[in-house]
Amino acid sequence: MPDIIHLLPESVANQIAAGEVVQRPASVVKELLENALDSGANSIKLIIRDAGKTLVQVTDDGCGMSETDARMCFERHATSKIFKAEDLFNIHTMGFRGEALASIASVASVDLKSRRVEDETGTHIMIDGSDLAVHEPCACVTGTTVSVKNLFFNIPVRKNFLKSNSIEYKHIVDTFITIALSYPGIQFILFNDKAEIFHLNKSSLRQRITGIFGKKYDSYLVPVEEDTPLVQIRGFIGKPDQARKTKGEQYLFVNDRFIRNPYFNHAIFSAFDNLLSADTYPFYSIFLKIPPDKIDVNVHPTKTEVKFEDEKAIYLFLKTAVKRSLSQYHVAPSLDFEQEAFHKNLEQNSPPDAGFDNRIRFSNNPSSSMSNQSYKGKAIPKVSEDDWKELLSILSADTEASVSHQDHPSGIIPELPGTDNEQSKEIGPENKSKLIQVGNKYILTTIHAGIMLIHQQFAHQRILFEEYMNILKNKQAASQKQLFPEVIEFTQQDMIVVHDVLEILSNMGFIMEAFGKKAYLISGLPADIKITDVKDFIFSLLEEYKNSLGHTEIDTNEKMARALAVTASIKQGDNLSHEEMIMLIDRLFACENPYFAPNGKATLMKIYLDEIDKKFS
Repeated sequence: MPDIIHLLPESVANQIAAGEVVQRPASVVKELLENALDSGANSIKLIIRDAGKTLVQVTDDGCGMSETDARMCFERHATSKIFKAEDLFNIHTMGFRGEALASIASVASVDLKSRRVEDETGTHIMIDGSDLAVHEPCACVTGTTVSVKNLFFNIPVRKNFLKSNSIEYKHIVDTFITIALSYPGIQFILFNDKAEIFHLNKSSLRQRITGIFGKKYDSYLVPVEEDTPLVQIRGFIGKPDQARKTKGEQYLFVNDRFIRNPYFNHAIFSAFDNLLSADTYPFYSIFLKIPPDKIDVNVHPTKTEVKFEDEKAIYLFLKTAVKRSLSQYHVAPSLDFEQEAFHKNLEQNSPPDAGFDNRIRFSNNPSSSMSNQSYKGKAIPKVSEDDWKELLSILSADTEASVSHQDHPSGIIPELPGTDNEQSKEIGPENKSKLIQVGNKYILTTIHAGIMLIHQQFAHQRILFEEYMNILKNKQAASQKQLFPEVIEFTQQDMIVVHDVLEILSNMGFIMEAFGKKAYLISGLPADIKITDVKDFIFSLLEEYKNSLGHTEIDTNEKMARALAVTASIKQGDNLSHEEMIMLIDRLFACENPYFAPNGKATLMKIYLDEIDKKFS
């Protein structure tokens, strides 16, 4: 029997390595920008075309490479930073694994031109899918230019898995921003399809943040500073009232390297205590300086995951630093940060397990703080929150509560027994005259077999969702011209989203025109939506839409209809008149699917008399 084990060809090995390093165009951008940083560049220019699928080009004015180094940099595990295993624990640079260019060149056409300041001529190298095509001297300026063309041209399957241009472009912008934030002392320029998107000159961190996200950020940045023997903390956090409903503006760096660490993110979030409204996330850009021998950055191919020698202590230092800043700038109540008490409670206040991004919230349910009262000499039992949840979880058999939105991601729930007319008739005129709003959240009415609770917000979302889907289908939305048009400035990430959904917004009745590079003029709004604060409404709409981007099984029209329904619907806490409650119920049962909100949650539930009797037995 012949031998069956053999070595892989170099080109195949490189493509396997590329599967770890090069996942999308943004991966190429990250590797090339990090190489430019390691060259000691003072200015870095990034040019992309077709969302990086056709071209990713990075030009720097760094040290450049010799002819030999220019050729060697395309070999696997070729590096100028590591000489022995111990060097892995004393890393001060960005790229050190020696896989990036070899991996990129195996799945694309790469053109490199580089010259050192002491050389009269530079070196030109072209590699096409791991095959060396050109190696010759050339005339070029000091520094290096790397052009990556036709990514995944030789792996069609990988190319087919790339997302739309807007999504891939957003990933590139996110990568660019994380690196530009890391090095405010370096000039960064970004061109997208010949249009200049960013021109960030050398600056302070605060100026770099406003240069990326807009001048409005300057007014609500709170500085964070803390020095300890273990970690030095610097950066900025956003004021709680400017928190957004989606993640994406949370930046944490260790030794100028962007990392993802849910454990430390939790430390920052928990420092805000209950200053944040539900499901909102504050802006922050925080830098941790830690001795290199106290961390391990060689955990992940993209080097965004880092191990720490003493992460519990760093967690508490980070949380304390953010709390102190909020207190000093009168954002939060004054807190006691005496070091003795801090170290005394180090073990008692052990933070949650790493890997969980939990949010600290406090219940405001009136029943949780209800005090015992007396009635005819007898104490009324205290109703716990669990009792209410158990009561409200009892659904009638015909609502099939077990059917979840995850089982039907398109939002189409199987039709339930009984027609809409039968359900509507169950709430007759005599019942509608006795409608009660409970906690400004539910509408309570009696039915022949018990009671029915209608969730006013979810019910209204279902109503609006079906109306908006019908508008988008027929493209017959009415617009109301604004007497005073409003200019709204967006971040670059939001501009990508707005550009992607501009036609849909127009079909919904919004009249928007580009106003400079990062702003739109809003001169018309949907006639059937009452909007008191245009800016707040637009931002809330975008946040809701971005929340749905992960649902790839839903088309863009449905995502926007859902987002608009959530944004425009009545909210928990809104007080409704009797006439408004009747109208809401009538419109709900006129829907094709009145039982579930667009997110799959139930809009109503029945609690039968025999179930209520059990509670008192």
